[in-house]
Amino acid sequence: MPPRRKGAFQLAKKEVDETEKQVDSLVKDVHSQAGSSEELLRRCQDLQMSAEKTLRNLRKLTKADELAPVGNYEQRKQEEEKRLQNILDRLNTLSLELSPPGPSTDASNISTEDSGDEDDEDSVEDEDEDKDDEVDEKLAVKPPSQSDPRIYKVLSDFQGEQDGDLSVQKGDLLRIVRRAADGWWLAQDSKGKRGVVPKTYLKLNSANDEDENGGHVDVKEGEDDDEEESLEEEDDYGEELTDEQENQSKTPQSNWSTLRKALTEIDATDVLSAMGAIPSGFRPSTLNKLLVEEGVMYRGSHHVQPSLSQSQLSFKDLFLDVETGRVRARHVQTCLCFTLWSCRMIPTPGVGVQVLSRHVRLCAFDGNQVLSNIHTVRATYNPKSPKTWSFSPRMTGVLPSLLDGDCFLRCSSSSPDLGILFELGVTFIRNSTGERGELSCGWSFLKLTDDSGNSLPSRTYELQVNGGTPYEKNVELETSVRRGCKKKQVQTSVFFQMLQAKRQPRLIVKLKSTNSRTRTQLSLLPETLLHCLNCVHLLALHRQLLADTLLMDRPTMQNAELISSPFLSTFPVLLDQPDLLDALRGAWLEAEIRMRRTEDLSFLKQEFVKVYMSSVYFLLHSPSLPPYRWADPASEEQRAKVIYITLDSLKHVQQTTGISGSPEVFFDHTHQHLAFDLTELNFDLLGVAQ
Repeated sequence: MPPRRKGAFQLAKKEVDETEKQVDSLVKDVHSQAGSSEELLRRCQDLQMSAEKTLRNLRKLTKADELAPVGNYEQRKQEEEKRLQNILDRLNTLSLELSPPGPSTDASNISTEDSGDEDDEDSVEDEDEDKDDEVDEKLAVKPPSQSDPRIYKVLSDFQGEQDGDLSVQKGDLLRIVRRAADGWWLAQDSKGKRGVVPKTYLKLNSANDEDENGGHVDVKEGEDDDEEESLEEEDDYGEELTDEQENQSKTPQSNWSTLRKALTEIDATDVLSAMGAIPSGFRPSTLNKLLVEEGVMYRGSHHVQPSLSQSQLSFKDLFLDVETGRVRARHVQTCLCFTLWSCRMIPTPGVGVQVLSRHVRLCAFDGNQVLSNIHTVRATYNPKSPKTWSFSPRMTGVLPSLLDGDCFLRCSSSSPDLGILFELGVTFIRNSTGERGELSCGWSFLKLTDDSGNSLPSRTYELQVNGGTPYEKNVELETSVRRGCKKKQVQTSVFFQMLQAKRQPRLIVKLKSTNSRTRTQLSLLPETLLHCLNCVHLLALHRQLLADTLLMDRPTMQNAELISSPFLSTFPVLLDQPDLLDALRGAWLEAEIRMRRTEDLSFLKQEFVKVYMSSVYFLLHSPSLPPYRWADPASEEQRAKVIYITLDSLKHVQQTTGISGSPEVFFDHTHQHLAFDLTELNFDLLGVAQ
């Protein structure tokens, strides 16, 4: 009988086990000093590359890749990812220990270009004297070169908190040794010190755009291998090179072409700026980058899922009131409602760029990190006044949540610097190349407490819009004020100064109070969430149904088997697709009109699930509905058409049968439906719990 073939997960687990054994062996050799430091460092680097490759492959695996069913698949996969991440942490620590010492800390080594040239000559003489040790020459630490594409500039001060962190100051130049997928990059400063730094604190040094020869960079023979190895390590932030690309990267000519291509992609904003398409102060969107690169961590669908306590045996913020059977209200450090009013004097992109969307991305922020999901509100504008953005336009029918500036924030953070970060952005397409992208038009920050620690009063606030990223300071946006007039402004009248102030970019935000019913509904929601205020009642009902299923219907609190609930398994997706959330809101509004006000909570929950199953659930798995794509006019128009036609047809079926949520609709030949699978029919607690 032939042996059974192992599934993809089992093979990946075997690779993790083998890597762990090799790391243990390496640690033992390091402690016993078995072998030269160069050989141990090479083994450590090989293991780092192998572990990173295994981690990338492991993250791509799904249940569909398995030859046979695997119990608690997501939990076991997360355990292996955590184990592999611990291995990488051990290897990073070993790499720092085995790295050669840096150069002298004498300031003359890095003071001027002339002194740098002299030092280079001295180092050449030293290398001539030590020709026997070729490995040490390759690993010798060099001062940062302005033309090195791996040199990054520090945007803000960073103080290391753990072993292995590199403390840096704003304006320092760092040489990036290795880029990690978790966002912590291994860097080396001018003094030779190595450590990890968050990539959000770094920006590619502008001196890399061109050198003193007018843009031509000469690659020295002695540096070809080093640059090639660095590019292979970075591998486009972790992606594997194809065989053809690997063969091409072996020659110096193809190596430089790859480098030039990387520089072109990184400096795409500089190219558009040179075309006059981007005003000064614009940057690639920081919050959009988090949404794209960090998966679901910063999406609303992640934050409405149940959150487990530290022991993983109970829930952190989901409890039932035994007497009433309702979700127990929980009061958090920050709970407020606010309205995005308007933006004014916002610079507009120039020629060669077509704007697909003007919007504001917002989140809870403490000056260092994002503390909530990232919510987006699209702005409307008049072509006659393109520098003014408006929100919540007056329109007939239900206002789409994407355009609604009324929002709420719940946050459990006790940081004294907690506030709301507003990033103004545009999604654009280049007319010449068809390339899509997103730019930040500036950002504002509203701190939610005053200097004494008291909450801000409910009133309208006019916030200054800053250029750059939230980690850059004192970057101004391009305005209509001519710079040549700065000397005259000092001696101008107060009236002129007020006029100049009105020409500065501003964001108007209003903090407001709410009624008791809304406050009660907000108290039922997760501890951390930022979303549209008009969807609070839907989120509260979802929270109540979630508590019923997890706290009352499960056999025991330790039971983690799949739960048959299409509603719970698919509802969070709506927070990432606002047009479907609006469809549910409209369908539920019609159902509420038909109800009597005396209906109890149990009846409301049953009706809500029926309305959901007979409207949005059907749309989620309709083959005629295009995938949701941000700021794609053709896709948005097609989705709106399919949603309207499908809901109208389902409403007609409901009126004919007189039953809402009738399952017959899923078997009607006139309504196509994608094949059912376990992910849409069953709620996986271990897979989605935070």
